[in-house]
Amino acid sequence: MMLFAIVFGLSMDYAVFPLTGVREGYDRDGESSAAVNNGLAATARIITAAGLIMVSASGSFLLEDLRTVKILGLAVVIAIDVTVIWMLLIPAAMELFGDRVWWIPRWLDRMLPNLVVEPERSVSKESGPDHIELST
Repeated sequence: MMLFAIVFGLSMDYAVFPLTGVREGYDRDGESSAAVNNGLAATARIITAAGLIMVSASGSFLLEDLRTVKILGLAVVIAIDVTVIWMLLIPAAMELFGDRVWWIPRWLDRMLPNLVVEPERSVSKESGPDHIELST
């Protein structure tokens, strides 16, 4: 049970990178398929590097006699989580469901805050292209 809790916690870290990239692309373009492709392409190196770091860090504990089986299992589970789940299954499911991935009930949408990470940029006509205002 402890191994499941650790792996679940680690996989939440990997969820932030691809889903943030996909959501930013969807907010910008409004097209789900392109957002999934561009979001995965932008975050694939980060996810792979983070997975390799976690696999090597947990694999380094293999020299410990008491935890060998558990830590080896953790390294394998992390490798599977990174490659199969976050690089294959999640993008495939998002591609299949299309715009329905972003559906949210209206009552819940009213309750949640609307967070904008990077607001749109607009160029002021009076001050020229050197002056950029951030719209909220």
